[in-house]
Amino acid sequence: MDLGLTDRVYVLTGASRGLGFATAECLVADGARVVVSARAPERVAEAVQRLGGPERAIGLAADLADPATPERLVAAAREHFGRLDGALVSVGGPPRGTAAEATDAQWRESFETVFLGTVRTARTVAAGLSDGGAIGLVLSSSARSPLAGLGISNGLRPGLAGVAKDMADEYGPRGVRVVGLLPGRIMTDRNRELLAATGDAGRARAEAEAGIPLRRIGEPAEFGRIAAFVLSPAAGYLTGITLPVDGGALRGL
Repeated sequence: MDLGLTDRVYVLTGASRGLGFATAECLVADGARVVVSARAPERVAEAVQRLGGPERAIGLAADLADPATPERLVAAAREHFGRLDGALVSVGGPPRGTAAEATDAQWRESFETVFLGTVRTARTVAAGLSDGGAIGLVLSSSARSPLAGLGISNGLRPGLAGVAKDMADEYGPRGVRVVGLLPGRIMTDRNRELLAATGDAGRARAEAEAGIPLRRIGEPAEFGRIAAFVLSPAAGYLTGITLPVDGGALRGL
């Protein structure tokens, strides 16, 4: 199936590795161009090289907590590739710990980056989409069901799912689609960190896989293919939903 991605241009945040990079790879493989960002300049440069260089990808070292970042990303897409068709907004996971254990400073920092940074980027990209387009927010299965030991995520992700729905209503008449993506257990550096934090990564992985109907942890490319489809014109009637990518682990209908 032709996804209609040839020569379309997308901004991807948190995309030097993990789910953002996996999505960038899938978009580029189908003919799209991408602007990738992350905080570490060396990782951004490496990602751009792996994606095929400036004909296919450019990169910006940027932090979503910085209010200037979204405008910089939109401007880079237009200046280098001449257009903008959407974005995947991905932000690193907040600190581990329960909601009660988290300090005020941790809550504030996470809100500025995970929540406000995502909202700011989504609305800035939407304002720059004059001919329709798509915005995917990378959230977490915690948007539907709390995860043990991830209190800040449990607090912020459901709010972002509500934001995605609200934005889908507002931007829909302009042909701009907004979708929340809910990754479950995908083998990224973040999940390796969470498994290692248990003190017995092997046992923790086995226990996690036992709770997934497919009995395995997903690979980043499996998320990337779904995200690329959601952003593509082929998914043109898909908006305002939260889409689990979790091997069936969420039990709600």
